[in-house]
Amino acid sequence: MDVLIKVIQFFMSLSLLVAIHEFGHFIVARMFKIRVEKFYIFFDPWFSLFKWKRGDTEYGVGWVPLGGYVKIAGMIDESMDLEQMKAPVQPWEFRAKPAWQRFCVMVAGVVMNILLAMFIYSGLRYVYGESYMANEDVKWGYEFNAAAERMGFRDGDKFVSVDGETLDDVNDMRSCLLLTESDRHIVVERDGEQVAFTIPFEQLLEMRRNREYEDLYMIRMPFIIDEVASESAAAAGLQSGDEIVACNGQEGVTAAMMTMDILPAHKGDTLSLRVLRAGENITLQVPVNDEGKIGVQLKGDVFEPRTRSFTFLQAIPAGISLAIDTVADYWEQLKLIFQPKTKMYEELGGFIAIGNIFPSEWDWMQFWSMTAFLSIVLGVMNILPIPGLDGGHALFTLWEIVTGRKPSDRFLEIMQYIGLAILLVLVVYANANDIIRLFTR
Repeated sequence: MDVLIKVIQFFMSLSLLVAIHEFGHFIVARMFKIRVEKFYIFFDPWFSLFKWKRGDTEYGVGWVPLGGYVKIAGMIDESMDLEQMKAPVQPWEFRAKPAWQRFCVMVAGVVMNILLAMFIYSGLRYVYGESYMANEDVKWGYEFNAAAERMGFRDGDKFVSVDGETLDDVNDMRSCLLLTESDRHIVVERDGEQVAFTIPFEQLLEMRRNREYEDLYMIRMPFIIDEVASESAAAAGLQSGDEIVACNGQEGVTAAMMTMDILPAHKGDTLSLRVLRAGENITLQVPVNDEGKIGVQLKGDVFEPRTRSFTFLQAIPAGISLAIDTVADYWEQLKLIFQPKTKMYEELGGFIAIGNIFPSEWDWMQFWSMTAFLSIVLGVMNILPIPGLDGGHALFTLWEIVTGRKPSDRFLEIMQYIGLAILLVLVVYANANDIIRLFTR
């Protein structure tokens, strides 16, 4: 059932994004009186699931869910309709229009994707606000994995700043470490003092290549008892609300340390626990059963997330700003992928990776958040100057605007074939990565 929910969300999101993207090309083409012969969601080799015609345009839904397209008359595109290009130029064709109009048609899909993301983010800000865990509320600090410790972090550290900028959201540190092309200068609070250190860019790349960012750090949770669930724990003197702060003389005990390290290592033993109760320290002798448990339930709601609320007028600029920041962040990641020395191309994922970003339970806020993000991904990817993509077409048209020289149809035809080959290789490689990860992770 979880997989089905992910699949449904994936196809709902993809269908919307493709429709919006292609509508951008369609509406601008019609504004300039260019004939659009086809408007398809998904591809339709040999046959379509259904179709209808209105005016000069055939609308339909294909059976290959890899995108979609509009077939614009007089344009060398993925349809590779070369016979049409041999006929005399007609006034309603793409090739008959000025270069600036053709350029507008080419970038319209990308513009629509970015506008859609801005619209969705603005709506999310207005309806849900912005929920986040404030860094200043994390009074017990953080716990770090091995990769973070190699960078210089230590359990209990509290984030202060990155490159001189203070952190507000708990997730800001992860973003700062992932989205960078240079060293990062970190300041943390450790044992009441500020400690500064620098993380080399090479170390950050290694962390990304090994996907160690997934559990890079977590909020340090205190071991606060919510409920005493066994007679042995009650007999030992444990009470609801007690916070375990030391075990067998070891200070700074956390929930993770107790449940993952200390208790499993002391099955059948008795631990000397110091608990904090109503401001007083009390030492108790508590037995551990054969399953590595002391018979209590942890308090789970130690931290309360904060929520920023937005009025309608506030939500619009907030959504636009978030979309712009997301474009910038994704562009930084994309640049790393195209730098061979970073080996970040190994992170490329296909349809399985995209589908997995959706939650396994239906959540409209998450669905729209992921759709907005994918809209930006689609827009940024399409504007890349690769033949066959919108960016490739736009680049050749921009060259014509600047130089006054129009590329020949033969040149555009060859570039289209090259572009389709590049895209095919990328699709196969990305989806092969997905399959490999299924069996190796």
